[in-house]
Amino acid sequence: MATYAIGDLQGCLQPFQQLLDLIGFNSRHDRLWLVGDLVNRGPDSLETLRFVRELGDAATTVLGNHDLHLLVAAAGFGRIHKSDTLEGILTAPDRDDLLDWLRTRPLFHHEDKFAMVHAGLLPQWDVTRATELAAEVESVLQGPQHLELARHTYGGQPDQWDDKLTGWDRLRVIINAMTRMRVCTADGRMEFHHKGKPENLPKGFMPWFDVPGRRSANVSLIFGHWSALGLRVSSNLLAIDGGCLWGRQLCAVRLEDRRVFQINCSRQAD
Repeated sequence: MATYAIGDLQGCLQPFQQLLDLIGFNSRHDRLWLVGDLVNRGPDSLETLRFVRELGDAATTVLGNHDLHLLVAAAGFGRIHKSDTLEGILTAPDRDDLLDWLRTRPLFHHEDKFAMVHAGLLPQWDVTRATELAAEVESVLQGPQHLELARHTYGGQPDQWDDKLTGWDRLRVIINAMTRMRVCTADGRMEFHHKGKPENLPKGFMPWFDVPGRRSANVSLIFGHWSALGLRVSSNLLAIDGGCLWGRQLCAVRLEDRRVFQINCSRQAD
């Protein structure tokens, strides 16, 4: 049995299947950890969502910002962008089953010495606190207020965590940190515009994982979301968005020995 963490799929089903062939994945014995953004921008969002759902317990996936964008759009809020490839899901006969399944995915997953999130964790959150905060969002997302959550998901404010936050502001900060953040200040104020390499950052900002004293540094934290960062594997950090959508690689890391597997991708997005 082996566990493989795999980077952002974004509807790129063919490279995903090629990567599974490369690693010799067997759903009866092996497990996949998927860092979110199963859908959008790539050509096969519907088929990718169906494929992952059919893997059942063999696949653990956390929600990414594009997955939440799908749920918000399906709820009738926000807008579909020209570059989105979600229409096939929104008009599919099994649309409701797929969306209901997606809503039950977690924001954060922690198991033994590894943890997984789509984008990042604020520096003041350890994995226990992150698990608790993610559960607050998951409870609403999976409950009768999920449409109201969709209404209030978008927005960049508040841009900093405060334990005194309540209501939709509180949930929005948790969602933004775990699904959108790339950089923040030493005290955890987030900035959402920088998407390039971790250089020439706005004054006072740094990659969230470089904040001194980050409280989640005692586990190996797996994340995607930052394709310009590329693959990085260290003792307590596995950044695995290889930019498949942009014509680079789809990456898998076998957690037992941290061996890296990669498939070269053709560009899937304009």
